[in-house]
Amino acid sequence: MTSKNLHAESSARAPRRIVLLGATGSVGRSTVDLLQREPEKFSVAAVAGGRDAEGLAEIARATNAEFVAVRDENSYAALKQALAGTRTEVAAGREAVIEAATRNADLVVSAIVGAAGVEPTHAAILAGRDIALANKECLVCAGAPFMRAAREKNVALLPVDSEHNAIFQALGGEDPARIERMIVTASGGPFRTWTKERIARATVEEALNHPKWAMGPKITVDSAGMMNKGLELIEAHHLFGVPVEKLEVVVHPQSIVHGLVTFADGSVTAGLAPPDMRVPIAHCLAYPERLNTPVQRLDFAKIATLTFEAPDFERFTALRLVYDALADGGALSTVLNAANEIAVEAFLDRRIAFSGIAHHVAEACEAAVRDGYAKEPASVADALEVDRMVRERSRATLAGNATAEALTI
Repeated sequence: MTSKNLHAESSARAPRRIVLLGATGSVGRSTVDLLQREPEKFSVAAVAGGRDAEGLAEIARATNAEFVAVRDENSYAALKQALAGTRTEVAAGREAVIEAATRNADLVVSAIVGAAGVEPTHAAILAGRDIALANKECLVCAGAPFMRAAREKNVALLPVDSEHNAIFQALGGEDPARIERMIVTASGGPFRTWTKERIARATVEEALNHPKWAMGPKITVDSAGMMNKGLELIEAHHLFGVPVEKLEVVVHPQSIVHGLVTFADGSVTAGLAPPDMRVPIAHCLAYPERLNTPVQRLDFAKIATLTFEAPDFERFTALRLVYDALADGGALSTVLNAANEIAVEAFLDRRIAFSGIAHHVAEACEAAVRDGYAKEPASVADALEVDRMVRERSRATLAGNATAEALTI
């Protein structure tokens, strides 16, 4: 999890050079907030985004970024115009995002949402850059080859997800072989107390009404069905080298305890923090030091009670699908993730019911086994090819289901 690069640094030296991929998303904007608060500690080598030219230009100006890349080539002209009169270099397209990822930097914050973040993050690793990883798909889609590349290049993968960051801190450098259980917590989302039948009929607005976290629409829908928590199990499996039988999910509605580790001697360590993404982001930006952050501090007397519940696999079938995919191995995590992303798209477009998401993912995994493309990808490129194929099949399958009722469980 750590590299010689980060441990060799000191805040007394030159500002740490940062690349920010996915700058206009929620994690990206939280990162910018922290960078702006301590400009003497950081300089921004590059920022990259998908198509929000106005947002990227705003961030580039605020951080004095040296280079800006927008994935959507149609947004190039607007971005170029918005940054006229500055010294910031501007480029567009897939190769431009990869160029941003591989610029000379001490840390690349990987916050591009979805499989689009895998290729540039992998390129950054091959270039020897340490990574603050907020993109789940890097490990869910291509976990084994991705981790292999990180080891070969001796780079750090610092987890930005609040759960994995909490576990990373709770581990305290202990040998993962001495772990008995690794637990990620879940808020339970907006449907924690709903019946299975009521969840099946959930509207887009209800799924996006998360009780604790302000996130993008895709991750919020994943959280509503607890698929997001399943994806975090896959991440933990690869990040920490922990087998599936030692991984657990516990529902914790207060979202104060983010991760726990039980060791062989029976002791338990936990990572606690306010439900604010600036806490794990700050930990990664300054690691192994600490930043001062503006987040509200925990008042345990005011909080008073912390509660924990076992997850309900009958109501939240996505969790069972993830455990099965991890147990079966191969490319099933890749398949599961790709099928889920397309199904969530369809739900947000109101083309399928909420229950249709897990239903489609289960069918996609069954098809992968049946049709022979569920074996372990040998490389990140192989994993991305499986991802591409599953997305195409998913789009075709979902386009063929004209009504939401056809995909309800």
